[in-house]
Amino acid sequence: MNPYPCYNQRHIHLTIVTVSNSRIITSSQTGIHDNLEPVVRRHLHSRFQRPYPNYSRDVFEQAAQRVSQHHGDLILDSYCGVGESTVSLAKQYPGALIIGIDKSVVRLTKHNEHYRQSGVDNYLLLRADVDDFWRLAVEANWQLARHCVFYPNPWPKSSQLKRRVHGSPLFSSLLALGGEVELRSNWPIYVQEFAAALAVANYSAKAEPFTPEPVITPFERKYSESGQPLWRCLCDLNRQSAT
Repeated sequence: MNPYPCYNQRHIHLTIVTVSNSRIITSSQTGIHDNLEPVVRRHLHSRFQRPYPNYSRDVFEQAAQRVSQHHGDLILDSYCGVGESTVSLAKQYPGALIIGIDKSVVRLTKHNEHYRQSGVDNYLLLRADVDDFWRLAVEANWQLARHCVFYPNPWPKSSQLKRRVHGSPLFSSLLALGGEVELRSNWPIYVQEFAAALAVANYSAKAEPFTPEPVITPFERKYSESGQPLWRCLCDLNRQSAT
């Protein structure tokens, strides 16, 4: 059985334009969702209590065993896809343990074909559901040095706010894990909303355009080659305290 089934308008018309084999998201949502603040505040003051399936506990235990044997920094690469970014982070931070997680077995299988012979071994790739993995990591008192959230599904329809990282019950888990969090997207509204959600939680962050140097994910490469501007949000959760 596959364990993984898988300034605003209240109604949204979504158009996807293709440029050089890369799709541009355009929509009638022209700014931060007007329900963002109440949604974030509600999630910050409630606990997501969905039971953990056994496979999520098993995968996390595999990660926890590796973490227990490591005495350096811990970096989480969420939504890692094929793991190209995970390898890049492993090279950039040789003293750290990088854990890449993605729920797609297809993407993770491609890693062995294209990136496994990278010459670094300070990383671990896992097929995992972020909804469970982040919560289990919080319960295990993990504290991250960095948390990379590169190109998650933007869920661009207005009705999909609660599916976005910052609009979901998991946002509080992301905050609790700490670290220097960096979110990237080719949809500026997503990044702007993430920064605004951090502000609701009393953290200072800003959305900004950037040029990746080097390019470290297939999404990033595709968007860059098609001339799409890329955006990111940076926030050091270890240096700032929510009040």
